[in-house]
Amino acid sequence: MREETMPDNNDKLTELVDREAIRDCLYRYCRGIDRADEAALRSSYWEDATDQHGPYNGSATGFIDWALTSLKSYERSIHQITNVLIEFQADGAIVESQFTAYQRSPNASGTLQQFFLMGRYVDWFEKRNGEWRVARRKVIYDWVEEQPLPAESEAKRFGVRQPIGAQWPHDPVYGLLAKSA
Repeated sequence: MREETMPDNNDKLTELVDREAIRDCLYRYCRGIDRADEAALRSSYWEDATDQHGPYNGSATGFIDWALTSLKSYERSIHQITNVLIEFQADGAIVESQFTAYQRSPNASGTLQQFFLMGRYVDWFEKRNGEWRVARRKVIYDWVEEQPLPAESEAKRFGVRQPIGAQWPHDPVYGLLAKSA
């Protein structure tokens, strides 16, 4: 019987820790985009990162500035990430993540629109000084659907289901985070 060499347990443990750090970065990005949380967004990208994101194509810093300006007018934004595939390379990781997003915001004429989107973030992650962040992102859209707006107000729809999610710093998660700091 041929003896197979087993990977070092330390290598396996390092890979698991790296995978979790990459997933945490992806989730931090979702918090940042949904809560218009500038610090969370900036902590998801390297300073020299790039992002090709719908109509935007340029530096990640420019994308964040562009997104934060847009997000101020959003009534609702929810992003979820699933099916995260991570393929480690010698100098980084190829990461493909499926996303689902619901967004309600005014169009150029000020009329509210609501969209359901699905797609993938195709990212090149780099680990620098022990930390994983996005170095290059390309957003691929697989589904876009404009949906009818709800007829009732949020107050009526949500009723006793309080509190309602909000942007930074008003969302309840930030009160909890402040207590833990």
